Amino acid sequence: MMINKRLIGTVNESKKYIAGNVICQWVSLAANITMMGAIARMLQSLFAGSAGDGQIALTAVIAAAAVVIRFVCNILSARMGYLSSKAVKKTLREMIYRKLLRLGTSYKEQANTSEVVQVAVEGVDQLETYFGAYLPQFFYAILAPLTLFVVLSFVNFPSAIVLLVCVPLIPVTIIMVQRWAKKLLAKYWGQYTALGDTFLENLQGLTTTKIYQADDFKHKEMNEQSEHFRRITMKVLTMQLNSITIMDLIAYGGAALGVILATTQFRSGHVDLAGCILIILLAADFFLPMRMLGSFFHIAMNGMAASDKIFRLLDLPEPEQKAETVPENCAIECKGLRFSYDADREILHSVDMVFPKGSFTAIVGESGCGKSTIAAILMGRNKGYTGSITVGGTPLSEISEESLMENFTYISHQSYLFKGTVRDNLLMARASAGEDTLWQVLERVNLADFLRSEKGLDTMLNEKASNLSGGQCQRLALARALLHDSPVYIFDEATSNIDVESENDIMAQIHKLAETKTVILISHRLANVAGADTIYVLDKGNIVESGSHCQLLAANRAYAKLWNAQQELESYNHRVIANQSADWCGDPLCQAGDCTTGIPFGHHVADAPRNDSKDGGAAK
Repeated sequence: MMINKRLIGTVNESKKYIAGNVICQWVSLAANITMMGAIARMLQSLFAGSAGDGQIALTAVIAAAAVVIRFVCNILSARMGYLSSKAVKKTLREMIYRKLLRLGTSYKEQANTSEVVQVAVEGVDQLETYFGAYLPQFFYAILAPLTLFVVLSFVNFPSAIVLLVCVPLIPVTIIMVQRWAKKLLAKYWGQYTALGDTFLENLQGLTTTKIYQADDFKHKEMNEQSEHFRRITMKVLTMQLNSITIMDLIAYGGAALGVILATTQFRSGHVDLAGCILIILLAADFFLPMRMLGSFFHIAMNGMAASDKIFRLLDLPEPEQKAETVPENCAIECKGLRFSYDADREILHSVDMVFPKGSFTAIVGESGCGKSTIAAILMGRNKGYTGSITVGGTPLSEISEESLMENFTYISHQSYLFKGTVRDNLLMARASAGEDTLWQVLERVNLADFLRSEKGLDTMLNEKASNLSGGQCQRLALARALLHDSPVYIFDEATSNIDVESENDIMAQIHKLAETKTVILISHRLANVAGADTIYVLDKGNIVESGSHCQLLAANRAYAKLWNAQQELESYNHRVIANQSADWCGDPLCQAGDCTTGIPFGHHVADAPRNDSKDGGAAK
């Protein structure tokens, strides 16, 4: 009954604690039986008038000893339950963590992050009761009635057999409830996960919700999810209350039946007064262990529902362990690359691209054309592609994720910075880096002076580095990437939504990296890619043209149209600001609004608007 062999086998360490818990409870029961026997004999002697001081003193000593033994056993039992729960939490959470590591960066293709968090936290917590209380109580609830039956059968067999026969009525009730409860709790966990998804999404998008004043809509959506969860919770509570009521009726009704039978047997002369009293005192103990099991049953059932989700996560198919490593010649070549997130909607259509070793290659195109999808595929986050991708002639699908992460560095406009110190975040890239090396990379991204004015490398970062500006976050993310010192760097809109000065600094480092590394730059701002050796233009998942900046402008096709449109917009903004400030910069072309040829970094003032005429490296 609700014994999950796989779950118990998964946490082998818990078996000894469960056994220890059962033994402690059984010893406590034996002490109680001894104490009740001594009290029953003493009461019979008192009734007969033959009780002496010695018997009373002996009964008192036995009772005191029994109380001490039961007290110690209760402490040890609680300790065993704690150790069992601790072993379960440690083992299962470690298994979940290692499973996610084996699934790799593409785990989101098979599991939602919110579900993983709920399973690893709440789900594992639910199993604490299953291992710490339910399983020990299950075995004790079987052992206790049998022990009492053996003892009382020597006192009065009819009473003992009736009490024993009534005990299984409780587990029969539990089994009947279990069939309904299993389906109900499966729905409960499904709704709980859905509510968690909605809550996490609303929390992450709180700022956006406020900006667009969508509070009422999201509030209504959250209320609907909460109402669904409330209803399923009330159904669970109703089921629990009804089943507990039935178990109480059986438990106390069975004990009452035992008392009635004992007194009847006493009146018939089939049992003496001491035996009658002993049966009355121990009748409830037949049913209390099984009744206690029933009280743990519903929480344990919740744990069982959670364990189903845990094993569903642990059973997710894992990518094959690859043995190949990234070759020294890390040239990347894509042939006939196709990819779909949904079966009926292909994102990339037979894409052919080449990224030679030590080259500076850019990928441009309008939003939604598949640029970031290519980056995700190259980093191993999207697995379900067709076609061919090779790194130095070795298929990407045969390269181990560890080697790929060691040789490829990915920097996006949302590179994650962890809560902790600046030092902690930098050492993630190279744990052996000394303090001088850390300051060197911070100098390269022009972040050193700011940090020296704070607490240096020990400057604390809030969650997602919310106490830094967007530009400072990207500089720090770039410093960490530089520290990684990998052969290949992929920049995916790394300069989006940051100030001009930070953009200039980051682009300067990207150009410097391109002198010695393989750099792939994905950007919607064409001025940033003008210095690339090769530019691929994507349009709705197709490569429509490729070449250098000059070649593509001369071709006067898709790239030239995008370039001219952006330059016209930047020129317009430039003229507006030039009218507002006579000393925009020292260049007459700039003041005339004709600055479209690609001015070197730092040419314009740092506090210019985002769409200024600063081309950030368009010059070759």
